[in-house]
Amino acid sequence: MKIETLPQEFKDAQPALKRLEDAGHEAYFVGGAVRDMLLNKPIHDVDIATSAFPEEVKRLFNTTVDTGIQHGTVMVLDFGNGYEITTFRTESTYTDFRRPDKVTFVRSLLEDLKRRDFTINALAMTHTGDIVDLFNGLSDLKKGIIRAVGDAEVRFTEDALRMMRALRFSAQLSFDIAVDTQKALKTLAPNLEKIAVERIRVEFEKLLQGEKAAQSMEMAVHDGVIPYLPGHLENWDLTPLISDLKIRQPQHHQVVWAHLLSRSSLQVEDMKKFMRLWKTSREDIKAVAMIAPIARQIDQASIFDLYRIYSYRNELIEVLQLMGTATETIANIVHMLKTLPIKQSSDLAINGNKLLARGLFNPGPELGRTLEKLARAVLLGEVNNRTDSLLDYAKELISYDKN
Repeated sequence: MKIETLPQEFKDAQPALKRLEDAGHEAYFVGGAVRDMLLNKPIHDVDIATSAFPEEVKRLFNTTVDTGIQHGTVMVLDFGNGYEITTFRTESTYTDFRRPDKVTFVRSLLEDLKRRDFTINALAMTHTGDIVDLFNGLSDLKKGIIRAVGDAEVRFTEDALRMMRALRFSAQLSFDIAVDTQKALKTLAPNLEKIAVERIRVEFEKLLQGEKAAQSMEMAVHDGVIPYLPGHLENWDLTPLISDLKIRQPQHHQVVWAHLLSRSSLQVEDMKKFMRLWKTSREDIKAVAMIAPIARQIDQASIFDLYRIYSYRNELIEVLQLMGTATETIANIVHMLKTLPIKQSSDLAINGNKLLARGLFNPGPELGRTLEKLARAVLLGEVNNRTDSLLDYAKELISYDKN
């Protein structure tokens, strides 16, 4: 198969391949960029594989960075964009189920492609657009199948994360998983416990954003993958989540978690613990701990709830849509958000510095609590958002507390 007109992303990288070839080496475009081009999907990082060893690559280009030289990868910066060029390699055993104990550089494209995860990712392309397909990846692309290269149990034993990647690609591409590959996934799922949570989280987030997320989640439940993910998801009723995902999918990773936890029975502190188990960022924990409880009881949301969550309003609306919340209810929430008297603390006509300058408060928690009370009063229409009105109200609060 030959691609007559290469996408611009590959045209931009052609000089790198040609320089390697002119020096007597083999060089190919490989991996996800080739797959996505064939699927008419957006192309991201263009990666190159070559028979040249790392030191040979470095001698051929003017500006290089050793991004992963122990594994044969050199970043070349000679052509505007950075291109990772990796030497053909074979890998030894994986005693930790994620990294090879030893990498051996080779001159054979076949040996290099044999170590890749799935046939659709084991395609290569020359700089002229000729596709090299040594493992029937083109056929699997056409049929919509995720199939391990060679023996699936061997591939999943080498790197257990590949099981999550199989589910993720199935969800993203709307592909089925080949019978032997799914069988190996079911057999080796316990090995996921040996994989770093951060790596699993990335795949899980992408899975839940995939077009066929519901199908992949059902498979994860049926094939016993769920018990080996963080957070004891095997004890959850995932039916509502899966039902939601059959209709639409999250578009942002914070929405992934907010939606998931909205469909759980966890209270806020347990939500935070769950998120920490998944090694999510503090910002994500904060966002989700605010969004999920309100989304779960949206009919009881107060104007102050919506004020506090205002910076996450788009994520809240998306979670509500995912949960199948009534259109009228969502419209009402959108209207309430748009018509808030103030939308953030900086909209108040007074701030902590002004209260301190008047000698009404000393720095500390009480000042923060007072500003929150002032915001609540403005939101409820109890006081006008003017400096004089807010100062008077603050004095009333002080007088009330003293009495």
